[in-house]
Amino acid sequence: MGIGGPNGAGKTTLFDVISGFVPAHEGAVLHRGEDISGMQPHQVCHHGLGRTFQLNATFSTLTVYENILAAAQFGQPRTTLSSLSFDPKAVEKTWEMLEFVGLKDSHDQVASNLPVVDRKRMMIASALATGPDCLLMDEPVGGLNPKEIEEMLGLVRQIREAGTSIILIEHVMRFLVSLSDRVLIMHHGELLFLGKPSEMARDEKVAEVYLGSRAAERIRAFVGAEDGAT
Repeated sequence: MGIGGPNGAGKTTLFDVISGFVPAHEGAVLHRGEDISGMQPHQVCHHGLGRTFQLNATFSTLTVYENILAAAQFGQPRTTLSSLSFDPKAVEKTWEMLEFVGLKDSHDQVASNLPVVDRKRMMIASALATGPDCLLMDEPVGGLNPKEIEEMLGLVRQIREAGTSIILIEHVMRFLVSLSDRVLIMHHGELLFLGKPSEMARDEKVAEVYLGSRAAERIRAFVGAEDGAT
């Protein structure tokens, strides 16, 4: 599912509520049929919801390997206190995720020295190391150039093909509609549209409030080309 909308529409706040950073004042957040509304962020993570952030949410003084290892070690529920050594399964998972996102050769670099695209890859690897069945991604291609966007598109498709459900927030509409089965458009914290990408591009309210007529036309043409290719 892709989520779009103007700045200030409430997209990141929605993720904050789902992932336990902000309490829900009404309604409920259900995951696998269970109400997780009152859970703390670490409990939500242990329940199977991973998350990446719009901004650089990393341990900046640790290496790439150490960042992902921390997620693999503490992102899973444990019945006993952690020992002074890391779980061999967490170490194995860390190397698996480094390989998956293409950062194995950069594993010993300090996180703060990474370019933006690699920091995003590291956040994705850290989230995946917790073993989520659903991954929330907040603007995964924000600040990336066209080549990096294409690379990220391929990586997100690999995550989906591996069996992880994805909910992503993105302003780059070509990226959003390429990946999404359904699109949700928000405005002032409320639902403006929910449906297929092709329906979104034809929706007059979405064009008026968010896309604009020219962007809507480009998306209609792009979605039509994608449908023709498939």
